[in-house]
Amino acid sequence: MSDRQPPRRRVPGPARPVRPAARGRTGPGARPARGPGGPRPGAPKTIRLGSPRPRLRLVGVGLTLVMLAFVVRLVQVQAVDASTYAGKAERNRYVGQVLAAERGEITDRDGVALATSEDAYDITADPTMFAPDELKIDDGPEQAAALLAPILGADQEDLVRKLRPDNPSLRYVKLAGRQTPQVWRQIKDLRSALATKSETDRSTVNVLAGVFSVPTSKRVYPNNELAAGILGWVNAEGKGSGGVELQLEERLAGEEGKIRYAQSGGRLVPTAGSTETPAVPGDDIELTIDRDIQWAAQNAISKQVEESAADRGYVIVQDTRTGEVLAMANAPGFDPNDLSDADPRTLGNAALQDAFEPGSTAKVLSMAAVLEENAATPGTHVVVPNRLHRGDRLFKDDIDHPTWYLTLNGVLAKSSNIGTILATGQLGKTQSRANKVLYDYLRRFGLGSHTGLGFPGETKGILAPPDQWSTSQQYTIPFGQGVSVNAMQAASIYSTIANGGVRVEPTLVRGSKGPDGRFTPAPKPERTRVVSEKTAKTLAQMLESVVDDEEGTGTKARIPGYRVAGKTGTANRVDPATGKYHGYTSSFAGFAPADKPRITVYCVIQNATQGSYFGGQICGPVFKQVMEFSLKTLQVPPTGAAPAALPVTFEP
Repeated sequence: MSDRQPPRRRVPGPARPVRPAARGRTGPGARPARGPGGPRPGAPKTIRLGSPRPRLRLVGVGLTLVMLAFVVRLVQVQAVDASTYAGKAERNRYVGQVLAAERGEITDRDGVALATSEDAYDITADPTMFAPDELKIDDGPEQAAALLAPILGADQEDLVRKLRPDNPSLRYVKLAGRQTPQVWRQIKDLRSALATKSETDRSTVNVLAGVFSVPTSKRVYPNNELAAGILGWVNAEGKGSGGVELQLEERLAGEEGKIRYAQSGGRLVPTAGSTETPAVPGDDIELTIDRDIQWAAQNAISKQVEESAADRGYVIVQDTRTGEVLAMANAPGFDPNDLSDADPRTLGNAALQDAFEPGSTAKVLSMAAVLEENAATPGTHVVVPNRLHRGDRLFKDDIDHPTWYLTLNGVLAKSSNIGTILATGQLGKTQSRANKVLYDYLRRFGLGSHTGLGFPGETKGILAPPDQWSTSQQYTIPFGQGVSVNAMQAASIYSTIANGGVRVEPTLVRGSKGPDGRFTPAPKPERTRVVSEKTAKTLAQMLESVVDDEEGTGTKARIPGYRVAGKTGTANRVDPATGKYHGYTSSFAGFAPADKPRITVYCVIQNATQGSYFGGQICGPVFKQVMEFSLKTLQVPPTGAAPAALPVTFEP
């Protein structure tokens, strides 16, 4: 082994800092000096950053300009155009709607509903919510209309026109009026389903977001056709369009209210800015009609019109003491709940709107004039030939007969046209004077004037002044031809006689009940004395002979246990289509109990074409049926007194 050690490895020591050369140092150990602005020879290159100050100044100027633009715009919006934008925001945020008033009920005299209202909804929309910029689609109205049309039963194109109106700023349209709660619930459920789906599926658009509802009511007639001619109906706009609904529209309708509310996305937003003016409900109207008597009258006349194959018929029931109309029935009728299938000829109230020649039921007017003028008495003898020549005509009775020897009472009982002409001829020394006297009595009884009901479309009939009566009319008017009346006028004649000669204006309304629940009676009807009580009583006894005497024409109107006063009528009928006589007007009028009258019933059938057309034969039974029911309903007892039994004939 060698004693020599291996050479030691040199280990680098720590680096020594390079000292800068002494300023001005020269010599072999001196570092070369750097040139002006340049690196040292052999030193690495250094990247130097540019100055940021120009860029900062440019950004600052840009931000200043942007902020200045914002400030100018804010000043314009909040100061210069503040009111304009506030108004626009107000219009876009708030929606105004009309609140329909609850329509008053119509009831009978006992408070039974004849016309009432049920909850319903007007389906409305805000067209601005269907605009393309709102829904982000172009066919929003078309999609909404396709969904709504089958639910509302409406025309799809019509709905599109409403949802895309000519006025782009229109905020309210009615799509359908007075829909049932079920219809609105169906729309609401569909709208909610679309809203839920649109939240999870961005491709789905809630095209029904702008559809709303306004609570309202729908008119309902619980008894369908019963008293439809009196009640009338309400149109699609909720306005009365016939009968009492039209006559008392203002009182029944009440006063509409208004609501103004904030909305967002089709939903109500509670806010202090909302305002509401509540609607004021309409008055409830109580009629004089008795529903049960109305039903009996309507049932009886409907059956007889059908059996006689007649054009139409009507029955009136009136309280003789008060003038209140207890029933006014027409046949055929209509159902005011659904007018889509109704015959236009059946709409309205024919008992008040038809003018017809009454025929022999008007002979009681001639007898009233003769008795009141003391021209004759019930027992006065009247010789009635088979024919009577007057003016340019030859008059006859309904049947050929030998010369009749009748009392004045018999003339009425046997309904003799010739006997009536002879009797009224005693009203004046000349025919013109007699005409004037008769005319005055016709006017007193209400002919040629409205009845006082104020009913829409009521006719006042036709009664020419006596100086305009033709040669024929001078002799036909005394027995009810050549003069026209409506059924209520004719019924009022008999009620006047039954009421001791005092005419009480007919009434259909007993009173009204306002929103405060107070009942206000209707004004008392006007009362006018027409003939003396003595004349009225005598006429009642003479009218009993028509029904009670075997020779009378009204025997089918007898009611066991009651004294009945009445008169038949069979008149030539003027066809409204041609203006010429065609067919007959058959009628019966009377009251009971004859000696203590309570109820008047008047029946008319127009143009019966099957079976008999005589008033006593087809209207007498209707009178009896309705009168019997009315007496029982009102619990009117028989008087028990014996009839006067005035003579009908005399021995020559």
